[in-house]
Amino acid sequence: MRVITQHTLGGPEVLTLVDAPEPRPLPSEVLVRVRAIGLNPLEARLRAGEFPLIGRPPFVLGWDISGVVEEASGSWRFRPGDEVFGMPLFPRAANGYAEVVSAPALHLARKPASLSHVEASALPIVGLTAWQGLVDLGGVGKGDRVLVHGGGGGVGHVAIQIAKALGAYVITTAGGNRREFVEALGADEVIDYTAVDFTEAVRDIDLVLDTIGGDTVERSLGVLRPGGHLVTAVAEEDAELIARYEAAGLRFSGIGVDPDPVALRALADLVEQGRLRVHVQRTFPFEHVADAHRLLDGGHLTGKLVLTV
Repeated sequence: MRVITQHTLGGPEVLTLVDAPEPRPLPSEVLVRVRAIGLNPLEARLRAGEFPLIGRPPFVLGWDISGVVEEASGSWRFRPGDEVFGMPLFPRAANGYAEVVSAPALHLARKPASLSHVEASALPIVGLTAWQGLVDLGGVGKGDRVLVHGGGGGVGHVAIQIAKALGAYVITTAGGNRREFVEALGADEVIDYTAVDFTEAVRDIDLVLDTIGGDTVERSLGVLRPGGHLVTAVAEEDAELIARYEAAGLRFSGIGVDPDPVALRALADLVEQGRLRVHVQRTFPFEHVADAHRLLDGGHLTGKLVLTV
């Protein structure tokens, strides 16, 4: 099989296509013939050495996969031929940039029939991050006022739809050129952060879901109602900042996404109900991974990028 590996840290050019033996699944794992691979900004940071999550090279990046089960002799959950998607092993290396992946069956779910492999591969990390932030940590329910920072991005555009499905009133920040995009996802209000300071445009928020980081986290303190909650998917937990939130009677949580078959199936259910879709900005052939990473490095993406295998 072919895999994309790297032997040194650096720019997109360090990603190398090589031949490798197929993995052998352990008990409770299945072998998946990969059809598409979702890309995430985290992978660009790992490639460049900005974040040492999986150690030093050589390594194979990638977690978001969609494909067909090829071997399932050690698991009762799936059979050969089943179409599955998921985010196996995160934050450990899952070697997802490959034509074949061995993955714990518990970290996968059946692919919704209404999603292509490309769309399904784009969903796991962003979908699970949004779900765990809004549902598991945030407890968002009907009538809550939710502010999603970065509504046009990968996590943000999915979070808008999940919050709406939960019955929340959803406000999002997005650049002016993405207004129509986030409105079509169901956002009730859109704040153009290039023209308006969100701290002057919104108040009495029950939950802020942050996908931006930086001073956005600190500035969000002023828009929450008493007892409100900020959940950030990108900012590190800062003891001083947490203390400021607590002193103001607010909650501050950082979220690191976990493999979660229950949430993965809940996302699939929303897809099947027509209440959730994932936007893929662009696809790239497997061997053009460096081009995809150059686009990742540029930031300001709408939705996700995907490799097709």
